[in-house]
Amino acid sequence: MTRPGTILPNDAWNQQLVANVHPPGWRNPSPAGRYDLVVLGAGSAGLVTAVVSAGLGARVALVERHLMGGDCLNTGCVPSKTLIRAARAVADVRDASRFGVRVPDGVSVDFAAVMERVRRVRAEIAPHDSAKRFAELGVDVFLGEGRFSAPDALEVGGARLRFKRAVIATGARADALPIPGLAEAGYLTNESVFELEARPARLAVIGAGPIGCELAQAFARLGSRVTLVEVAKQVLIREDPDAAALVQEALVRDGVELVLDANVARAERRGETRVLHLTAAGAARALEVDAILLGVGRAPNVEGIGLEAAGVAFDRKLGVQVDERLRTTNRRIFAAGDVCLAAKFTHAADASAKLVVRNAFFFGRGKHSGLRVPACTYTDPEIAHVGLHARDAEARGIAFDTYTTPIAGNDRARADGDAHGFVKIHVRKGSDAVLGATIVSRHAGDQIATLALAMAAGYGLGRFVELILPYPTQTEAIKAAAGAYTRTRLTPTAARVLKALIGLAR
Repeated sequence: MTRPGTILPNDAWNQQLVANVHPPGWRNPSPAGRYDLVVLGAGSAGLVTAVVSAGLGARVALVERHLMGGDCLNTGCVPSKTLIRAARAVADVRDASRFGVRVPDGVSVDFAAVMERVRRVRAEIAPHDSAKRFAELGVDVFLGEGRFSAPDALEVGGARLRFKRAVIATGARADALPIPGLAEAGYLTNESVFELEARPARLAVIGAGPIGCELAQAFARLGSRVTLVEVAKQVLIREDPDAAALVQEALVRDGVELVLDANVARAERRGETRVLHLTAAGAARALEVDAILLGVGRAPNVEGIGLEAAGVAFDRKLGVQVDERLRTTNRRIFAAGDVCLAAKFTHAADASAKLVVRNAFFFGRGKHSGLRVPACTYTDPEIAHVGLHARDAEARGIAFDTYTTPIAGNDRARADGDAHGFVKIHVRKGSDAVLGATIVSRHAGDQIATLALAMAAGYGLGRFVELILPYPTQTEAIKAAAGAYTRTRLTPTAARVLKALIGLAR
């Protein structure tokens, strides 16, 4: 990793980024006597906590050691989705003949230009998360290593910040695997892959979770020969199995070689070549590549921030220990975002930050378990989910019915040429109460919002029949699933009554 406050390559766009989120000439303010709130970490959770609290009139200090905006802006959501958009453009050109569009031979990918656009988009978004903006909003911004020195104090750059309340929002980092020789061979993570300026001809991706699948597909579309290595027998093991199978098929269509049921024994470097020695389905193999990308999840940032001095219990793998109100073992201190949540998403960090503000300042009793957090894996097609999977309901002993509508039957999907996907909705047996839903489609992340809203509002699946949607849209597939539910309510007795009513109306 580069030193705090820097990011590579040191081009004009990254200089513009750093000028916003860790200005080289920044001078920390003089500390207040005692803050209403001190926030450690200026990623998504920390920024939301700070700006909402300051807007309510609290005296707030925000402390960040590296780049404001955290993982989302600098090494996560923004750069990865910008890269994925470029890769999708390549796929659209490749598949243009399906729509009667003839693209000349010889179309190529300018990888350096793709990566420059990633850096440009990131730099253009950076002012929203900048030190200057938050200072203008009334937040005291401190750049430097922050560390708790007491249950009610934190130190940064030689200054002591005393507080009534504090929030730990230090986020998470790319996790590692204890593969012998891997560190010496050298590898990329989501925190360093966007530093690339030249495309690796051969790329090995270790880990077929969301990060691994998204980047494997993107690099394959951009022209790398990608091998995706996974210990399980399928990709995306936490997703609905039918949904994961569709993504697995899409990866293969895009040229990703899948090495499943695999174990990497060791890695080595031979000049500019990296070699992974692995076994897959019992067979040994030496995989030679130009770069290795490790995408095996994220580890909470709990070390080196003085949690022991603050009396805050934590686990190096699970993160800061919190109760339902996101309060730590120190009643003055709360936690939000990736450092304490299992769901390590920007939108989950945002929701947890707002919950913390309510509970810290307004004696709230808001519970983290009450949050319904949707998730999306941004492969093509995307997988979006909210609520319980079928396996979750079964584990809890909840009886349920499932209604599934293939996307291929949707008129807009036919027009768009998007045949791969479905809407699957689980409802509590004997009612229309939605327990959970999974959507697989090219824009599933946008479509899941309708079901997430319905669940938050307590609307049952039957209500969707009354919903008027624009035609044609793929979201109508949700209404089709609702229609399948309502047809099950038409019992033989109800059918006879309905027929009689229709007869009387003639």
